[in-house]
Amino acid sequence: MVSIDPNAQTERENYKLLIGSIIPRPIAFVTSQSNTGVLNGAPFSFFNIVSSNPPMIAVSVARRAGEMKDTAKNVCDTKEFVVHIVDESNVTQINETAATVSPNVDELKLSGLETISSTVVNVPGIVKAKVRMECQLAHHIELEGNADLLIGKVVYFHFDNEIYEAGKINAENLGAISRLAGNDYAKVGEVFTMVRPK
Repeated sequence: MVSIDPNAQTERENYKLLIGSIIPRPIAFVTSQSNTGVLNGAPFSFFNIVSSNPPMIAVSVARRAGEMKDTAKNVCDTKEFVVHIVDESNVTQINETAATVSPNVDELKLSGLETISSTVVNVPGIVKAKVRMECQLAHHIELEGNADLLIGKVVYFHFDNEIYEAGKINAENLGAISRLAGNDYAKVGEVFTMVRPK
C-alpha cells in the first residue's frame, strides 16, 4: 500500500488523488443570478445530499486564486439557486458551460440551454433537466479561503414524468451522469440489489 502525507504534497497533487478515488460523483448543474440579473450556470461534482428533514443539499465551489467564483458570489448575494441533475440528454450542453468566461456572460445562452421560471425562487432553471431543485441558501461556510461550501434547503422539487413513479425516482430513466477524474465521465452501470441486515 502507498501511504502519503497530504501536507507533503501540493494542492493539485491532493486534488488528483481525491477526484480519482472518490468516484463516481454526482454532478450538480447550478443556476444562479447576480444582483443585476445576469444568469449564471455551472456544473459542480463536489456535491451531495446533506439532510432529508429538512431536504438539504451541499455544493462546494472551489475559489480561483482566492476569489469567489460567480456561482458562490451570486448565491451568497441573493440566497437562492437551482440545482439540476446532469443526465445523458443534457451533459454535452452543460459541459459547454464549464468554460471560463467573464461574470457578465450568460453561459446558458452560449450553450443554448433554454430556461424556465421557478415556482418559489427568482432564479430560473433549465428546461432540459429531468430533476430540478429550487434552493434557498441555508449555510455558507468558507473553507480556509479556498472554497465556498453552499448548503441549500430545497424549497421545491420538479421531476420529469418519465422518471417519477409513485414517490420514487426511476434511476434507469433518469440516466444520470457521474464525474470521474480528468475528462472522464460514467453512466449508471450494472445495478445489483442487496438487503441490509436488521
